Formats: sequence, structure tokens, C-alpha cells
Amino acid sequence: MESEQQPRLRSVVSYVQRGGRMTVGQQRAWEQHWPRLGREVSELPAGPIDFAEWFGRRAPVLLEIGSGMGETTSALAAAAPEVNYVAVEVYQAGLGQLMLRAERLGVDNLRLLHGDAVTLLTEHVAPGSLAGVRLFFPDPWPKKRHHKRRLVQPKFVALVASRLAEGATFHMATDWADYADQMLAVCSAEPLLRNRFDDWAPRPAWRPVTKFENRAREENRISRDLIFERVAG
Repeated sequence: MESEQQPRLRSVVSYVQRGGRMTVGQQRAWEQHWPRLGREVSELPAGPIDFAEWFGRRAPVLLEIGSGMGETTSALAAAAPEVNYVAVEVYQAGLGQLMLRAERLGVDNLRLLHGDAVTLLTEHVAPGSLAGVRLFFPDPWPKKRHHKRRLVQPKFVALVASRLAEGATFHMATDWADYADQMLAVCSAEPLLRNRFDDWAPRPAWRPVTKFENRAREENRISRDLIFERVAG
């Protein structure tokens, strides 16, 4: 059952700060498309986002955390026009590149949020409102002393689970074996989630191969998918 207050997760955020200026094309996309497609998490009014109003229609809302440079996100949004696809990302240039890719693909069912996913989920997403959450290849923080900075921790998973509708899924992927083990253990311990598979999920054909996944293959690392489903509670 949804608690009155969600845990504050200030010790773990959904990103690592990255610099870098936008290219001319990314800046053009930002100026042209951001007023309609994007919002700043830090500037959102109090309370849950009205996604139906923002998209101009009622449809299942799917949230992707960490869209990077947008290659996967734009392709997945284009492949599912029936879904209201939302991407949250801290890297401004990445969002600019995502808008460029979406423009080329003619994607119209995509909205973007610039900022921290933890703040977004805690303060601006209604409980039980999401049809799915995707977290593909988050920062692995590979050094053991940095593992506490990894996003997939018990409080974060509990927060994600509380925002999923019953039957909705939390789909993760990583190419770091110990992080995959951590994801499996943490999500398996969350009472509102059920693993759809015995352990790892089969790699879905619809998920594009990213540059991170290609690099992992070159370095002999195996990518793992995990898909957990929200249960009644």
C-alpha cells in the first residue's frame, strides 16, 4: 500500500554530472522543439504532471530514465506510437540530440524532462500511474568504493514500484555482472515486484543494440536484461 510519504533519496541521484556544449544542430533542435516537447524538472509546479494534457491525449505512460544521446529512446518511441513515451535525462546535449533523432523519425509521442529522475518520481509522478519504467545501462560505478552511488538501491526500487500500475514493468539492462546481480537481488527483495523470469530475462529483439552494448561485447562483457512486474499491494 502507498505510504503517506516517499523516502527522500538525496544520497543517490539518477545521473553523474557531464559537461560539454551542444552542437549547432542540437542547439537548433532545442530552440525549435524544447518549448513543446520539454520541461525542466526543477521548474515543474508542485504535484503530479498531467501527462494527458501535455501529450494532448490519454495513453499509457512509459518512462525511460537516462536517455543518453537518444538513439535507443527515439527508436523505441517511434516503434510504439500508441504509448506516451517520456524520457528524463540530466545531459542537455543528449536531449538536444534526442530531439534531432525524433525529428528525423517523425516521432510525435515523446516528451522530455531535464533533471533528476528521483526528484521527478518522488514529487511529480502519481502513484500507480506508469505503464512501465525503463533503465538501460545506467552508470555502473565500477569501483567497489563507489557502489553506494549506483541508482538501483532498495529505496529507489521501492519508489519506482510505487509509481507503477499493477501489471506494469520495470525493465533494466546492464553489461556489468556485479551490477546485474545487485539489480536482481534488490528488485527480488521488493515486495511490490515480481520477476517475470527465474532470473535474467531474454534479451528482447526490440531493444536496439547501443554503443555501450557493442563496447561491452568487444570487452567480453555480457549484457543482462531484468524485467520485474508490479504486483498488487
